Amino acid sequence: MIPTPKELSVSLEANTVGTCLKAGKILKGFNVKDGRKVVLRTPRLRDLDDLLELINSLVDEKAEIYITQKFTREAEADWLLKILSRLKKDEQFFLVAEVDKIVIASSDFQVKDGDERNRVGAIGIIVKNGYRNLGIGTEMMKTLLEQAAFFGLKTMTVNAFATNKRAIHVYEKVGFAQSGIIPKKHLRQGRFIDEVIMSKSVM
Repeated sequence: MIPTPKELSVSLEANTVGTCLKAGKILKGFNVKDGRKVVLRTPRLRDLDDLLELINSLVDEKAEIYITQKFTREAEADWLLKILSRLKKDEQFFLVAEVDKIVIASSDFQVKDGDERNRVGAIGIIVKNGYRNLGIGTEMMKTLLEQAAFFGLKTMTVNAFATNKRAIHVYEKVGFAQSGIIPKKHLRQGRFIDEVIMSKSVM
């Protein structure tokens, strides 16, 4: 079921998430090239509609992401509640970027199953059209790496479509290096695309 307004207001707002961070906790603020102010913070339940608009806009755009089908509001609410639950248990760290009180990007890392000893984290990041090439993705990646150290992770990984040169450039800027390629992993618009695997040591 889709959460009611009352259910959306009750939440993890007062509870700790991640490494003793609260839902909606501001981690960083900065101005981008065009003068707009960006706030990086942990998510909260009231972000539901912004996050739904974000992912569905990328699906409409046919962006180079793994998701190809739009989410319903119910499915997105389900997903967000799971994210907030995983944050409480330190199984995941999640970060959003907010401009003019609207969420325009999201990023996260999860501790890979079975990697408790090696402590490997997998990063994901998406940025809405109109907010790219402004340095937002770079700042989000830097913040994720800072938080990874608090989680005790040793290595971070991130994957990208081989054709997504912008994303690969951002990952390289913050210290990631290519560690592998999966040939022809994705079929998009009638052609196969390789997937690039990148990694970075954080400890």
